[in-house]
Amino acid sequence: MTSSPAGDRFDEHVLVHLDSVYRMARRLARDESEADDLVQETYVRAFRAFPRFEMREYGVKPWLLKILHNAFYTRRGKAKRQPSLLNDVDFDRFAAGDDRAASEPGGIDNIDWNGIDEQLKHAVDALQPEYRVVLLLWSFEDMSYKEIAEVCGCAVGTVMSRLYRARRLLADKLADYARAENVPRKPDR
Repeated sequence: MTSSPAGDRFDEHVLVHLDSVYRMARRLARDESEADDLVQETYVRAFRAFPRFEMREYGVKPWLLKILHNAFYTRRGKAKRQPSLLNDVDFDRFAAGDDRAASEPGGIDNIDWNGIDEQLKHAVDALQPEYRVVLLLWSFEDMSYKEIAEVCGCAVGTVMSRLYRARRLLADKLADYARAENVPRKPDR
C-alpha cells in the first residue's frame, strides 16, 4: 500500500501532538470516554482540513487545540439542547441527600494530575470553562497568549483578562487552605 505525501505530512506534523490533545480533552471533558470521543472527532476534522492547512509560526498544535476547543463547545451546546433522561439520575443517592449524585460521572477524582494537591484540583475544576481552558493551556500546555487566543478564538486581551481572573479565583478559593497549611503569603507588589 502506498501512502500519499499529504498523509505522510499529517502523520509527521499532527499525530505527534496526540498526547497534548488527549490531555486537554480529559481536562475539558472531565470524562475519559467523552475525551476519547473528542480526540477522535478532533483528528477526523483535522485530517479532513489538513490539505487546506497553512503552516504558521506556531505550528500545528494551536490549530489542533482550536479544533478540540470548538468540538467541545459544539458538543456542549448540543447537550444543553437535548432532553435529559431520568435514568441518568441515581434516585437512591438523590433521596439520601448525597451531594455526589449531582456530580458529573468521571469527575475530578478520575483525573490523574500527578503530584497536584486535591484542593488545587477541586479549585481548578470549579472554574468556569472559559477560565479553566485558558489557565490549562497557559500552565500545562505552555502556550503563549497569542497561541491561546488563536485556540479560543478571542483577542489576546481577553486571554490575559481570563487568565488574570482564573488566577485570582484560584487564589481566593485556596486562601483558607493556604492559611491552614501555613503556606507563606506572597507579598503584594
